[in-house]
Amino acid sequence: MRFRLQTVAALCVIGLFAGSAHSGDGPAPWSESTIGTPTNPQDYQGRLSPAQLQALMARGEHLFTAKFTSQDGVGRPMATQAIIPTKRKRPIQQSFQRLPGMDSNACSSCHNDPVTGGAGDFVTNVFVSEGFTNPDFDSTDPQFSNERNTNHLMGAGLIELLAREMTADLQALRKAALQKARETGAPEKARLTSKGVDFGEITAEPDGIVDLSAIDGIDTDLVIRPFSQKGVIGSLRQFTVNALNHHHGIQAVERFGPRWTGETDFDEDGVNAEIGAGDISALVAWQAGRPPPVAVKPDDQQWQLLSDRGRGVFDEIGCGSCHRPTLPLNSLEFTDPGPLDGAGTLRQGESAHGAVYDLALLEWARALPRDEKGAVLVPLFGDLKRHTIADQQVSALGNELLGQRFVDRDVFMTGELWGIASTAPYGHRGDFTTLDEIIRAHGGAGRASRDRYVALVEEDRQSLIAFLKTLVITP
Repeated sequence: MRFRLQTVAALCVIGLFAGSAHSGDGPAPWSESTIGTPTNPQDYQGRLSPAQLQALMARGEHLFTAKFTSQDGVGRPMATQAIIPTKRKRPIQQSFQRLPGMDSNACSSCHNDPVTGGAGDFVTNVFVSEGFTNPDFDSTDPQFSNERNTNHLMGAGLIELLAREMTADLQALRKAALQKARETGAPEKARLTSKGVDFGEITAEPDGIVDLSAIDGIDTDLVIRPFSQKGVIGSLRQFTVNALNHHHGIQAVERFGPRWTGETDFDEDGVNAEIGAGDISALVAWQAGRPPPVAVKPDDQQWQLLSDRGRGVFDEIGCGSCHRPTLPLNSLEFTDPGPLDGAGTLRQGESAHGAVYDLALLEWARALPRDEKGAVLVPLFGDLKRHTIADQQVSALGNELLGQRFVDRDVFMTGELWGIASTAPYGHRGDFTTLDEIIRAHGGAGRASRDRYVALVEEDRQSLIAFLKTLVITP
């Protein structure tokens, strides 16, 4: 594996912004390249005007729906799907492989139900492996990979903004506890709560050591990573760079280019600098700008009566303890690169072309409710926290054999329920066809609410389902 940090500064700049002399334009109609002229980051820096934001999002939509071709750099004959640039021992012979990838022509091939950027049916499931020891696995046996259903991306910008604010809250609590421990010379406990969500506690020692054994549902660095079924992806930018390589064989220069690998064609497919920083930003802007799902009022009177009752049942049986109806968000300003982007993804301070996308400029943002302090109430029905979701008696959701990024195999991020009526099938593998089935499958942290649901009279169970069926993704 080649993973070199040294490179000539000029080569790094050429790789990062290669071909970006003009703004991002689509290809000629007869071209078999779909990316077209790369986006120039200099055209989209600082606080974007409404027109700039719309133009960047339009470019992102083009890239999200483009069916990439070999002329764009599709395929990765000498690169695995691993998030750290990793060489294969020998070149792969075919471009498409359903299991370790590449496995799709376009982002929208999987994220399309019921709209572009939505979820995916069981047929779009992906196979997740870190890709180091078994990059060429050819079996669906779960000891080689974890099979995952496609999540929707609607409201994704709001989710990332919540994660950024919550991370800042938790890390501020750690900093304050350390400072007090140093001042008093005694251990200082701190309860880790943000926006009403409890992540356990830490104990700060006067010597600067922090006892993290009592944290709950979060990594030890106290960073909320809100994306993926396991909650291990910290930003849309990281998600985008990962997915382009894994699913399409398109390598982002910011990870696979000269700065980190010393190469301009890491996967050795004959195409240099396959996608630059400007086009990654366009994809991020489009995803961040996806309108959130909504709760609709049914036209059918009986459905309306049942859903009104079901909203109360939702609270009575404790679903809202994890699937929190709303979380408050203080700012709609989305910076890109963001504060939680990690190594291998362009980070704040590493480029002079950072941008701010004010989501308040988008039409859908005007309809978001606010609390008495002016904070936006994001109606996600989630808590951005990991929970154990299986136990010895109710174990259907604990069916993975491989841990992922140090997260136990029966631990998953709380699934946000907004849009759930539009995104069947259910569960991290997408193998539950009804809401009743997935509720009954909740074990572990969800066991008590599940048992209360099972004990309800049939009318109350139907009422809860009727309520969940109002949480939709609209065109």
